[in-house]
This record gives sequence, structure tokens and C-alpha cells, in this order.
Amino acid sequence: MPNKALPYLLLTPALLFLLVFFLYPFVQIAVLAFSGPDGFTMSHFQRMATHWKFGTALTNTLILTAIIVPVQLALALSMASIVTRLKTGRNTILYIFAIPLGLSDLAAGIIWLAIFEQSGFLNSLLVGLGVTDQPQLFLGYQNIGWIFAAVIIAEIWRATAIMMVILVSGMGIIPKEYYEAAEVFGASPWKRFWKVTLPLLRPSLQTALILRTIAAFEVFAVVVALGGTTLPVLMGETYQWQFALRDRSVAASYALVILVISIAATLVFLRMLRVPREARI
Repeated sequence: MPNKALPYLLLTPALLFLLVFFLYPFVQIAVLAFSGPDGFTMSHFQRMATHWKFGTALTNTLILTAIIVPVQLALALSMASIVTRLKTGRNTILYIFAIPLGLSDLAAGIIWLAIFEQSGFLNSLLVGLGVTDQPQLFLGYQNIGWIFAAVIIAEIWRATAIMMVILVSGMGIIPKEYYEAAEVFGASPWKRFWKVTLPLLRPSLQTALILRTIAAFEVFAVVVALGGTTLPVLMGETYQWQFALRDRSVAASYALVILVISIAATLVFLRMLRVPREARI
């Protein structure tokens, strides 16, 4: 009996964590979003959906995610491959690649703000090289494209290392015999990567993509640092409704929208990168 109960005892801390920090807040948010003075209501969602910023915030969030996540995946795969193949200096390169992990979202946004603002590094460089006669206003409200680009660059620089660390761990457990067998049969490095590494890396790819996509849907601090309210995103609007407009119910509605999108993306990745039972290591 004790042996049968041991797995459940080991799962208890994780179960308690989910109940306290996920299920309980989720129930509170759902109650706020769906309840009103007269009971159940959808009026908070209607107010959210009809607000002029909702469509823009949703579109901006999806576009940012659609650009950031694929670029980060490509970079993370490249960086993980470099780290895995190194014979000497592996830990040093891994440490350099992972430096941005030590920074918060807001700190990363402020760093890139110092680069893109009028008195920042980029303008100083352009003026110094004679490319422009005077500093340019890259992050002004009339330059949404530049704000988009700055947010994308900052997010890629800040969070690619998260995916890289996961993929390095995944590559580390792939048996070397598979690569040796592929090399014996004349497979090129690219073919070995495509036919051996990627299929066996599916569990790690699932984890990396799910975690990074969910985080991309919740992008906030970097956007605030670089664009303020000029670039509406879903999490930014959640913050505005909660603290500026003081409507917790509409803020909860935004939170549920983000949750639904995150769950949908998770299911897509689980389906696309499903590992066949016979292909598992």
C-alpha cells in the first residue's frame, strides 16, 4: 500500500501549487468576467469587444507573436546546435548566450529604449557616421513601424535564450549512435539535422514553443518601455482596465481571452509536434 501511494504523495506538492496559483485565481477571474449585479452576464465581454482598442490590441499581439516566435525558434536551434557541437569553451559560449536570461522584461525594454531614443546609441552612431544630420525620433507615436521593430528586436534578444536552453537539454539526450549511423550511410550535416535531430527533438520543441508562445501573448513590460500606450497589446489593455479605468470585470475578460488563445496555441503545438510512440527514445 505505501508503494502504491508514493506516486500520489510525490504529485501532491505540484497539485497544491496548481490549485493555489492557477485554479483558484482562474475561478476568481471567471467570476469577475461573467457576473454582474443581476447574476450571469456577457456585458463585460461586449464592452471589451466593442472598445476601439480591442481589435488593435488583439491584432498587434498576434502579429508580434507570429514574428517573434518563429525567429526565436530558428535562432535557438542555431545557437543550441553550436553549443552542442563545441568541444572546448562550451560552457563559456552557453553562458554568453544565456546572459539576457538574467534581465527582467522591463530592464530589457529600458536597455533597448536607451538604444532607440533620440539621444540614444543608434542616433549617436548614425550622426557620427554622417548617415543623418540630426537625431531621429524612432519611437514617436507617428512611427508605429519602428516601435514594432524595436519591440521585436528587444523580445528576440531577451527571450531567445529560454528556448535555447530547452533545446540544448533536448539535444544532449539524443544518442550519438544515431548520428554515427547516419554519417556511415553518407548523410550530410544538414540531412542529419533534418532527419535525426529535429524528429528526436520534438518533445523539447513542444515545450519551448508552448512556453515561448504563451509568454509572447503576455508581452507587456517591453512594449510599455518602448512604446507606452502607443502600441496596444492584450496584456497592456488588461493593465489599463484594471488600474487606469478601474474596471476589474473587463480586465478579467481580457485575461480570459489571453488564456483561451494560449490554450488554443498549446493544443496546436501538441498536435503538430506529437511524438509517435514508436519514435520515442
